[in-house]
Amino acid sequence: MPTARSNKGDPEIRLNKADTEIRFSQREASTSEQSISSIVSSISISQDENFRVLKHAENSLKVMDSYFQKQQLTDVTLVAGNRRIPAHRLVLSAGSEYFAAMFTSTLRESAQHEIELMGVDGDALLALVQYCYTGCIELREDSVETLLGTACLLQLNPVVKACCHFLIKQLHPSNCLGIRMFADTQGCAHLLSVAHAYTTEHFMEVISNQEFLSLSGNEVAKLLESEDVNVPSEETIFHALMTWLQHDPDNRCKDASKLLSYVKLPLLSPAFITDNIESNEVFRDQRAAQDLVMEALKYHLLPERRPLLQSGRTRPRKATVGLLLAVGGMDANKGATSIDAFSLRDNAWKNLANMSGRRLQFGAAVVEKKLLVVGGRDGLKTLNTVECFDFSSLIWNTLPPMNTHRHGLGVAVLEGPLYAVGGHDGWSFLNTVERWDPAARQWSYIAPMSTQRSTVGVAVLNNKLYAVGGRDGSSCLRTVECYDPHTNKWTPCAPMSKRRGGVGVGVVNGYLYALGGHDAPASNPSASRFDCVERYDPKTDTWTMVAAMSVARDAVGVCVLGDRLLAVGGYDGQQYLTLVEAYDPHLNEWQEVNVSPLKMGRAGPCVVVKNLIGKT
Repeated sequence: MPTARSNKGDPEIRLNKADTEIRFSQREASTSEQSISSIVSSISISQDENFRVLKHAENSLKVMDSYFQKQQLTDVTLVAGNRRIPAHRLVLSAGSEYFAAMFTSTLRESAQHEIELMGVDGDALLALVQYCYTGCIELREDSVETLLGTACLLQLNPVVKACCHFLIKQLHPSNCLGIRMFADTQGCAHLLSVAHAYTTEHFMEVISNQEFLSLSGNEVAKLLESEDVNVPSEETIFHALMTWLQHDPDNRCKDASKLLSYVKLPLLSPAFITDNIESNEVFRDQRAAQDLVMEALKYHLLPERRPLLQSGRTRPRKATVGLLLAVGGMDANKGATSIDAFSLRDNAWKNLANMSGRRLQFGAAVVEKKLLVVGGRDGLKTLNTVECFDFSSLIWNTLPPMNTHRHGLGVAVLEGPLYAVGGHDGWSFLNTVERWDPAARQWSYIAPMSTQRSTVGVAVLNNKLYAVGGRDGSSCLRTVECYDPHTNKWTPCAPMSKRRGGVGVGVVNGYLYALGGHDAPASNPSASRFDCVERYDPKTDTWTMVAAMSVARDAVGVCVLGDRLLAVGGYDGQQYLTLVEAYDPHLNEWQEVNVSPLKMGRAGPCVVVKNLIGKT
């Protein structure tokens, strides 16, 4: 209450409230009662505070769990199998969307005191009800799938995720197929994706386990049609199919033709088809199987008709196309030494190794499972040295040098030996060609070309060596010539429509392709880069323009990966490119898809393919 006392001057009223002192004159007191009341009220509010018990919710659930354990205050009984589980609707609804929908709706179960859950495992249900009270659950290898199925039904998403994570850690070649099918049944998309990826990655081990032999025909079909299975060759797919068929021939032979259609027979050799399929008693009397055999043999016997015979069976699986290697090249640091490898299955570039030193305008090829790096220039001088990288040991070795120093050369492997074609020796343009014999381990000259060629494109088509375009010292060239190793002679071919120095060349489906390049005079080397592409038909000795690349460039690396022609890197006049494009010869279009860009821009990279089973 207010207290008053007399002082000199006006009397003063003092209000003490929670250690707060407010003074005002007595003359103001009568007119300020409402103000005082307001002040007192505001002071009281400012002293309010929120009281909170830490872990109140957790402690409350512990109390509820104790009631659950003692079966006190329960208001519903769940029945599953031989289990009767008294519980509290409120706790179940708070933890499970399934129970929340059941108890808060007009469904009959909302008013029932006993609810039977048909087809639900009693032990799994008890564990999940206890989880609603405690937030804890034990995951065991022998019961996790049952628990996951029940958690999916009850819409306990945290438990579903925990079970999926547990199963992912348990993946093994002996159980991945079962986990994959279970995930598909339960609609667990992430678990299905991971299990499928694991199955395809470890396919060679998976097919040797009992789970594979126990699959249904439809499940085998899903596995064999996958483009991602990690196999060294298509023969592996056929042998896996035969193993499955022979496990129960009486019941499975009826599916033989259907499942054989998922094997890419055109990619098997004619000898393999004849020896293993055409005369096989499993397929002999099945018309559909014999039609597949004829389709494959036509693909081999009539290569000129291959554009009309294309199907999913003629497209190689990602694992069988090998690794794409981008070796060296010019970059922003004036010369890359790294060797990066691209896997179509991973869709990523990874560093494989580094060259021992810088080389520009060199040649590279895979010979007898080893990478040979030939000639080039180190920035100061033109080289004749040859280095060999062993993919098994990841070690570089030195081989005997070429007879001639060469940069701007083209290289290719023809019937075993490696050919080094043309180039520049640091003083003059070259028409000489020499051949490396891996058996004799020596270089020897063969017949020279009719024309000096540097920055020449070199490729092998129909057992002949082609030299395409390049520069002869005065201009870029349209001319093309081919070499027959059996006659040791070069023969002129029809010229291209464009003069192309720094041209990239590749061969696919019996045609030779010339990509990009430039027609720049020595006085203006930056002029006239091309995006256009020409295709050579050896049967008619003619060139035809096809779809152009997306970017005009020269010094582009070219190779075939599967059934696609790849254009890798290059120089567009402004920058070294990371771009990788894939040409589909059947659609006649370039697509910047399915292949990641280079890790760094490169011009003049040597691009080769290392087959994963040792073939080049």
